Amino acid sequence: MMPRMNFKPLGDSALLISFGEVIDEEINDRVHALAGAIEKANFGWLVEVVPAYSSLAVIYDPALTDFDGVRQAIERLEFSAERFEGKLAEIPVLYGGEYGPDLEFVAQYNGLTPEEVIEIHSRPIYRVYFLGFLPGFAYLGGMDGRIATPRLERPRLKVPAGSVGIAGGQTGVYPIESPGGWRIIGRTPLRLFDPEKEPPTLLQPGDRVRFVPIDEGKFNELYAAEWGREDD
Repeated sequence: MMPRMNFKPLGDSALLISFGEVIDEEINDRVHALAGAIEKANFGWLVEVVPAYSSLAVIYDPALTDFDGVRQAIERLEFSAERFEGKLAEIPVLYGGEYGPDLEFVAQYNGLTPEEVIEIHSRPIYRVYFLGFLPGFAYLGGMDGRIATPRLERPRLKVPAGSVGIAGGQTGVYPIESPGGWRIIGRTPLRLFDPEKEPPTLLQPGDRVRFVPIDEGKFNELYAAEWGREDD
């Protein structure tokens, strides 16, 4: 049975609608269906809708409405949570070495070899649940718990674009260079965020992702084609 919507205020200009506390594809379908229904309704007070795993934040103009007004308007909406599924994207990854400095730690932490970590990480087809943290950063569901690893105690000041990381039971790819505390196990030569393109993000909610291990030669070839220069 699908959980009911639970409304909670977030300050005086936003509210959170929650469908539970679990990572579940059917619940995420419902989150995105509701987000679409809210955007389609084109409420005059709506500023932004931000979906997550099992909840979404609704940001509104407090000069035009309040928490109760937003809640009542959303409760009146009719929407159906159809299967929310996009394209299948293959993400080539060079695991380990200078591109995956935490691969050895992830292996040791879980009592595995680096090769086993690579095999386990690249086996599933992941789902993009939502985008956040950075432009184009896709939160992926479906990682095998055997390679779950805690974040770094001290985040790195600079994580290169394309870095593939693990944080707890999640995995994801840094679309741009930024600070970050995820355990980096590899890097993709693909450009996941390009402001010159429409849409600017390679991955969208509902897409499926498969990681494909590659060697350094293939990485350099793809990197040069994608970025227009050799990796440094």
